[in-house]
Amino acid sequence: MGVTKGSFYWHFPGRESLLERALLRWEEHDERNLSKSLGEIDHPRDRLVSFFRRVGREKLTHEVYSELCAAAGHPQVEPVLERVAERRMEHLSAAFEELGLDAVTARHQARLTYSVYLGFLQLQRQHQTPSLSSEEFDAYIEHVISTLIPD
Repeated sequence: MGVTKGSFYWHFPGRESLLERALLRWEEHDERNLSKSLGEIDHPRDRLVSFFRRVGREKLTHEVYSELCAAAGHPQVEPVLERVAERRMEHLSAAFEELGLDAVTARHQARLTYSVYLGFLQLQRQHQTPSLSSEEFDAYIEHVISTLIPD
């Protein structure tokens, strides 16, 4: 950025303030992305398919979220992760309910879907996933979609 560490920190009273602003910005960005990927499409199946395809392509989002998950025990990080996860689960559950699942089953399906996402992130951190730009990855995403989203 062309600035010294000291001049960068001058804009914040301390490390906690910097972390708080960064987490707030990330949470707001995540909420906008969630609304875009799950809120602008009418049909719930199309919404869920779009979610999987978009999420599968967002490498930076995966890296940031993985790092935040690794720091989940931090007192400033934990509540943000909880809010983000709950908001994501609510959107997923709502889409599954719109597809005709009862509320309990929709919540279970949303949790399973989110678990697949978190598992993918963990595998990605361990370099156990296909390249995001490969045919193998596209086939994996299509398999996940056909497995988790009812017709």
